[in-house]
Amino acid sequence: MLEIFGVTSSAAGVAVNATSALQVPAVAAGVKAISEATSILPLHSYRRNNDGSRERDADHVAYRLLNADANPWTRGPQLRELLTSDALCHGNGFAEIVRDGDKQPRELHRISPTAVSIEIDTITGEPRYRLNMGSGQRFLDFREILHLRAPSPLCTDAVSGKSPILQARDAIGLLITLQQHACRLFANGGRPSGILSFPGKLGAEVAKRVKLSWQAANSGSKSGGTAVLEEGAKWQGLQFSSVDAQFMEIWALSITEVARVLRVPPVLLMDYSRQTWANAETGGQQFLTYSLAPWLSRWEAEVTLKLIAPEDRDTLFVEHLTDALLRADFATRATAYGQYRSMGAMTANEVRAGLNLPPRPDGNSLANPYTSSPSSKPKEGNADE
Repeated sequence: MLEIFGVTSSAAGVAVNATSALQVPAVAAGVKAISEATSILPLHSYRRNNDGSRERDADHVAYRLLNADANPWTRGPQLRELLTSDALCHGNGFAEIVRDGDKQPRELHRISPTAVSIEIDTITGEPRYRLNMGSGQRFLDFREILHLRAPSPLCTDAVSGKSPILQARDAIGLLITLQQHACRLFANGGRPSGILSFPGKLGAEVAKRVKLSWQAANSGSKSGGTAVLEEGAKWQGLQFSSVDAQFMEIWALSITEVARVLRVPPVLLMDYSRQTWANAETGGQQFLTYSLAPWLSRWEAEVTLKLIAPEDRDTLFVEHLTDALLRADFATRATAYGQYRSMGAMTANEVRAGLNLPPRPDGNSLANPYTSSPSSKPKEGNADE
């Protein structure tokens, strides 16, 4: 019953769902890292030419809906971020394709994944989507839904995705338990830092009064102040045990487990314990290759299937521009641009475009500026020249 409503119990004894998991900073950081990176990468549409080259087609509806306005209240990049986050947290992200009278896509409307259930036609095998909207229900054909599934090798259902957060509910449940334990440990001095002992036997009322007096003067925001002992009391401080000393190690291991589940580098969860100059340089490439590539591939496949007509798929396709994630520091970029320029792979205007500079009238030549010099014509009447 709990799994039906997206709530599963972990071995740690706490219920794990999208809401409780996102209250763990490590999980929230991983989800944001993937969904926000997906939204900042432009998703361009390209048209193949007969000579094998390709050119951008900014007029196609797929480019407009996913990079400009998806609907009057949502921009395309924001919609892609929301659907990616839905797929991470719930296993599926849904957007209804609103078409005009000519059956052309005009808008994309996000649908809460908790309001959608998927049914399979037993004859054709086609999925259809049941939307529970308010007090009623309606059904949509699979061609009318942009459906982003979570990439999961453990999911046996080829139609519906499964959230990686729920698949790793035990690791996330442990983090929730550790977080709750830390809150109880340090809230108002919840763990006794020491013991007050008295030479004689105290009555119940006196013991209660001494305890309340001590807590009022030395716990919470007043901890660390000067203590005044009465009735011949002696103070004996307590130290953390070996189990308490390993508390942070267990917490760090759980954060690494979350990084494994979401397949993101631990540094993106703000864990810099293993960060070095060497692996920092390749971090962007690793994040793109191992973390984002499955999500970008599913976006491109779903957009091609739902927003590009079957007769146009041989010549029209969509692809993410990943240069924003691989952009290096200015000195490294200058060296790379210089090499591309010298080998004739880029013109001066293409380099200036990469630097967000306006083009120049003489900047469309591929000639190597380091070896070529401007030609001069001989002056008229000068036989020697």
